[in-house]
Amino acid sequence: MRGHSVQQYAEYRDQYIDGAWRPCGDGAGTITVLNPATEQVLATVPAGGTADVDAAVTAARRAAPAWAATTREDRLALLTALRDGIAAAQEEITATVVAELGAPVGFAAAVHAGLPLTVATSYLALLAEHPFEERIGNSLVLAEPAGVVAAITPWNYPLHQIVAKVVPALAAGCPVVLKPAEDTPLVARLFARLVHEAGLPAGVFNLVTGTGAVAGAALAAHPGVDVVSFTGSTAVGRQVAETAGRGLKRVALELGGKSANVVLPGADLARAVNVNIANVFANSGQTCSAWTRLLVHRDHYEEAVATAAKAAAKYLPGDPADPRTRIGPLVSAAQLARVRRHVEGALAEGARLVAGGAEPVPGLPTGFYVLPTVLADVTPDMTIAQEEVFGPVLVILPYRDEDHAVELANGTEYGLAGGVWAADTATAAAFARRLDTGQVDLNGGRFNPLAPFGGYKSSGLGRELGRHGLEEFLQYKSLQF
Repeated sequence: MRGHSVQQYAEYRDQYIDGAWRPCGDGAGTITVLNPATEQVLATVPAGGTADVDAAVTAARRAAPAWAATTREDRLALLTALRDGIAAAQEEITATVVAELGAPVGFAAAVHAGLPLTVATSYLALLAEHPFEERIGNSLVLAEPAGVVAAITPWNYPLHQIVAKVVPALAAGCPVVLKPAEDTPLVARLFARLVHEAGLPAGVFNLVTGTGAVAGAALAAHPGVDVVSFTGSTAVGRQVAETAGRGLKRVALELGGKSANVVLPGADLARAVNVNIANVFANSGQTCSAWTRLLVHRDHYEEAVATAAKAAAKYLPGDPADPRTRIGPLVSAAQLARVRRHVEGALAEGARLVAGGAEPVPGLPTGFYVLPTVLADVTPDMTIAQEEVFGPVLVILPYRDEDHAVELANGTEYGLAGGVWAADTATAAAFARRLDTGQVDLNGGRFNPLAPFGGYKSSGLGRELGRHGLEEFLQYKSLQF
């Protein structure tokens, strides 16, 4: 079984299809994987195309009947072995994500490696107790596998998103074809190795690396795919939904965000602002659910701006392999250009620069580094207040009263996440009920991997994680007596 090294250049020419690593079936070329901190080439992987996608889907369909017929206990045993493999590979996962994403090593260990382990473990417990049969009146309702799943995952949390789709799909009895993001395919190859080592039957899990425009589009359109689970931008999500819709496939979409963090009068303003800075700068701001808009009452606005400037000064970009680093590079040159363009545009529209900016990071001439940025005097109609930046950029907006705060918080096309801070939990919860968003943290409430994650409006369809994530891969049959 082939693995990969993040220490030296590697050239891969195979895809994981039908239980083995097989030569790429398309002559479409290769994808170059860069280290975003050094701009050095880490590896090349195949840019798979329609032939690879067809082979993977064919293998999955061939495996589907037997996998659907496995018992709960059989799936539990195999997925436990996979979970144990993820646990044993924590250091390798961390090193891989540091190398190909540029995540700081401490964050990579805790989140990029640790969170997938937590999520995989949670699905073992859910699989063990989920009621796949239920009596409702004179009916027996059966929860059955929804069929072959196409999982198309992003680069920002590469292994977490793989585990959050693949593990519940497998638990539900569905075979999977995974198409990971072009920027971070190495941790996907590592995951495929762990699947193989866990002993899952051939065809139950398949990996095709390739571009979204070719492999991703072919997978979404393939007539042998029953469910498409996609995480990425809203623009691409619309294309995926349109393509899948023509085949009447089930679609789950986890898309963009422009989440608001609202600080109500009476809340601990300093804590709310400091937590917001940590939230939006984590993973170099490359988080769909990041609180990129801080909403503060106008009477406390300048205090919040000063607090944010002081907090931002603690985040100095640096080598992600250094344990002292809190913020690493962005994933690519394209992402760097995008973030700088947004900051420059905001300043041109009249925003006030509080921290950071669009200039190169001093002392870091190599790598896709950007200054962590805070912008004040932002108005709701500015591009920076409406569009997802996907970088370490926070904008601060004042509100007049609670109704105005609700209007601002709900005033974008997105509705993925958010935060509310108040003098007490009841006040925060009452305000949160008025928000058009899928998940809200109250007074710094912690992320819960068992709670449904997903968005309203243009932030997507369906939910991931917990029981709701498992049910995305089930369909229901009623037997009447």
